[in-house]
Amino acid sequence: MQESRIMLRVNELTSGARVEAALGRLLLRGTRMYLYDRLVDRVEGVDATTYPVLSGLARGGPTSATRLAAIIGLDRTATTRYASRLESAGLLRRAPDPQDARVTRLELTAAGRAAVAAMRDTLTEVFDDLLAGWNGPEADQFAAALERFTTQLEASRG
Repeated sequence: MQESRIMLRVNELTSGARVEAALGRLLLRGTRMYLYDRLVDRVEGVDATTYPVLSGLARGGPTSATRLAAIIGLDRTATTRYASRLESAGLLRRAPDPQDARVTRLELTAAGRAAVAAMRDTLTEVFDDLLAGWNGPEADQFAAALERFTTQLEASRG
């Protein structure tokens, strides 16, 4: 009985409301930490707190701690502290910014790029496992729709 009420409620929601609810659950700290813990399990020098710094650098390229903090949604102090831990592990380095000598730029080392590649492989495995129960076309349609949604969202940011 309760399941039919839940399904009825879901069917009454707009698509936007359903996406909002699903993304809200996906972005909960507990869900993110579960994924981060899975990702960093086999990577030396990275933990769930430093992962966003390493991942942000991989996606955004070399940048200052201030800029990276804005990209990944952490404050500059925490970003700098986590960057120092990653630097000690040999995964990133600090270098003068070629555009502005007053700014220190964070950039991945070869070991950092290898760590990111390993974590992305792990994340792909996690998602492949989650999608294994879906029929092939359904999983492909979901991936295509998510790509389209993400592209639209990025374009709307301006």
